[in-house]
Amino acid sequence: MDALRIGVLGCADIARRRMLPAMAATPGVRVAAVAGRDADRARELAGRFDARPVHGYAALLARDDIDAVYVPLPAALHAEWVEAALRAGKHVLAEKPLTTELAATERLFDLATESGLFLMENVMFVHHSQHAAVGKLVADGAIGELRGFQASFAVPRLPADDIRYRPELGGGALWDTGVYPLRAALHFLGERLDVVGATLSHGPADAVDTSGAVLLRTPEGAGAQLSFGLDHGYRSMYELWGSEGRVTVERAFTPPADHRPRVCVERRGGTEEVVLPADDQVAGTVAAFARAVRSGAAPDPVMLTQARLLHAVRARAAA
Repeated sequence: MDALRIGVLGCADIARRRMLPAMAATPGVRVAAVAGRDADRARELAGRFDARPVHGYAALLARDDIDAVYVPLPAALHAEWVEAALRAGKHVLAEKPLTTELAATERLFDLATESGLFLMENVMFVHHSQHAAVGKLVADGAIGELRGFQASFAVPRLPADDIRYRPELGGGALWDTGVYPLRAALHFLGERLDVVGATLSHGPADAVDTSGAVLLRTPEGAGAQLSFGLDHGYRSMYELWGSEGRVTVERAFTPPADHRPRVCVERRGGTEEVVLPADDQVAGTVAAFARAVRSGAAPDPVMLTQARLLHAVRARAAA
């Protein structure tokens, strides 16, 4: 089978450090072209992967030797360029959040579905095998009946000119770090979640939210407490709390490929540490995207549920 030829819109850090190396290492996938507004940057990055440099995003989309497009642009540019890629007949893998507007996400989802193209939001942690192992522990009754869920993802303050602090580029903690605990709640509690409460905060010198907290509830009454931020000591964890114990996972959302996850299971009789095999969630994401494209899969509607929850969180926090 011919390799899936991927074109890259932009030379973002995540593309350089993580996604393009994973694409180059994945059998049946080839980095075919890299486009940039700066021709020299595009040439330099493309050269690392024996890809064609292209000056300008539209020029890449016009090429007929590209099957799919990876979009690592700032969040505020996703809607424009994801739509342009779909209209050019390309499958799309876009960094999260897919867009910062619910209506735009719904429009892109419908366009991909109607066009028979695969659209995927790059939430990588769901492709790590540790979460399936945790889900099996819970399903097998390791902690009894599920009563609650907690998750946190926060990172230390970045340089002041980082795009995460620029509102015109779609910055803010909710879009950057808040997606992780919210998606984890969807992953373990299901999609029928209501936003009970939410708060978004920022420092006096910040133009975007730099911290937030959310309270969710399932129809059965289980609660989820989520926290996230861009000005914190590093934290990346979740906990499932049941009637007979709890399961805790540290380094939950961005573990290195060589990290062996340690899942802590606490019950009345004692505490057990379950050590799982290392897994590369970046490689898993690329492989999942390639499989979906080849199989003709439809876009996963979880991205719509996530977008609706993010919209509800922002609305609740502004109320």
